[in-house]
Amino acid sequence: MTDIDVLVIGSYVQDHCWQTERAPERGETCLGRFSTGPGGKGFNQAVAAHRQGVETCFLGAIGDDALGVVARRFAEDDKLAAEWIVRRDAATAASSIVVDARGDNRIVVALGANEKLGVPEIRANEALIARAKVLLMQLETDLAGVDAALALARSRGVTTVLNTAPLHPKLDPATLRHADIVTPNETEFALLIEKLGGDEAARRDARAAATIDERRLHELCRSTGVPTVVITLGGHGCFVSHADGNRHGDAASCYRIAPERVKAVDTTGAGDAFSGGLVAGLVMFADRPFRDAVVHANRIAAMSTEIVGTAPAMPTRAEVTARFG
Repeated sequence: MTDIDVLVIGSYVQDHCWQTERAPERGETCLGRFSTGPGGKGFNQAVAAHRQGVETCFLGAIGDDALGVVARRFAEDDKLAAEWIVRRDAATAASSIVVDARGDNRIVVALGANEKLGVPEIRANEALIARAKVLLMQLETDLAGVDAALALARSRGVTTVLNTAPLHPKLDPATLRHADIVTPNETEFALLIEKLGGDEAARRDARAAATIDERRLHELCRSTGVPTVVITLGGHGCFVSHADGNRHGDAASCYRIAPERVKAVDTTGAGDAFSGGLVAGLVMFADRPFRDAVVHANRIAAMSTEIVGTAPAMPTRAEVTARFG
């Protein structure tokens, strides 16, 4: 059995996307354009990593239905290795996404089979987890399963990355102790600080992560207890915070990276592009500073916003290189 560079365990969701000039008001009907395609935070991240040329495998749950067939076909066509847990007691997950002319989105998701990816399924795939160099997870599957997978990977010496999205109200803060790196966006970071018991000043400052002083933001990141925190900040780029003695080759314990200039048409999935690009970068640039992986992830996320959709919008490594050098 060969090793895997990146293993992504997480959600598959069939996206149903409507593009409109503006989001409808309550009780209003707006005309728009419709498209459908593969998505889900886990699957998006796996596609993003895979398209960077690193050996990637996706583990997820789908229903025994037509949308499950679509999921398997896309993975095969993209040559992404995937291990599917097919459930007959739950449907393949689906989402409704409304994207306005500015690229802003509103999303509703029915998680379906993803909620059945729990501890028994994780234990059944222990050998698969042990083969990985990096494990990436999110919070769109059973939370006990997330905790079990991260703990198992940690015990096997696998680098663990948790994208705390969407920030689940029932997330046990103890799960964070199994993560080497977390990648929340600004909203998720504020909710995380609140869940960890931050006072009103901490919660207020966390909500202003894009603009507050770097030292203060670094202090808030260190309060999570996670060795490395990377906050994605949309149009403000991202922020990196390392624990003392754990800089991964970086010159500074904390720093900001500016966003890349692109013509965004759909920001849905940009955070997934970043997380998938980051774990790929950890493998691609293993002997280089952590910052190089973050810069690469930032570019992947930026380029993903120029195409409508999520998984299909993830750029390849060749496309990123052609664009940015």
